[in-house]
Amino acid sequence: MSRIIALSQATGVLSLLMVGACHAQPQSPRASDFPAAHRPVASIVSARWSDEDTRDTAGEATEVMNRAGVKAGMTVADIGAGEGYYTIRLAARVGGKGRVLAQDIVPKVRDALAERVTRERLDTVSVKLGQPDDPQLPEASFDRVFLVHMYHEIASPYAFLWHLRPAVNARGRVIVVDADRPTNQHGTPPKLLDCEFAAVGYARVDMQVMPSAGGYLAAYEPRGVRPEAKAIKACPTG
Repeated sequence: MSRIIALSQATGVLSLLMVGACHAQPQSPRASDFPAAHRPVASIVSARWSDEDTRDTAGEATEVMNRAGVKAGMTVADIGAGEGYYTIRLAARVGGKGRVLAQDIVPKVRDALAERVTRERLDTVSVKLGQPDDPQLPEASFDRVFLVHMYHEIASPYAFLWHLRPAVNARGRVIVVDADRPTNQHGTPPKLLDCEFAAVGYARVDMQVMPSAGGYLAAYEPRGVRPEAKAIKACPTG
């Protein structure tokens, strides 16, 4: 009888510890917990920025990957992948020992890209659906995360960048390719981009003019402690 009582007591203590552990887990903040962007947000008008032949003639992807330091064996993410222009070329660059995760928030675009990946037998590429304010990437997994011609379309940039941070590994970088013009004209002024990244704890480590890619390439690394959502201050647009 005493063993039954002891077992019952132990089970009860274990249950309490499990309940306590569940209550101790911090709840991930929602987009509404972050400040709203003090700037217009560009609408998603197409799954492509330009046709692939034109981009290849300009040497866009090759130059971007070279400047971003993409090498064989790396694990990279292509966020807002669209029709997969960068996805396909990143897969070729990282090779059989590398990995590419392509993500888009539009289901039909994601599905079309998944079909292309299957058709072209890109076994090192995974395709997934993300959320507008959260790319939903695995932690500490990526050497490079690419945001190409899409940052100005992110409606909740502080929430997005906050959720993105843990996915970048210790040597990783977030690569932004965009145009130097207002966000409602499908670009992001570099000063505004720096401010929004800095507000969430990223430091810019590179900025290069890139006419072949329609504007510039900027690289950021997470630095220090990720701030709490309520501590983040929105950047002015002026």
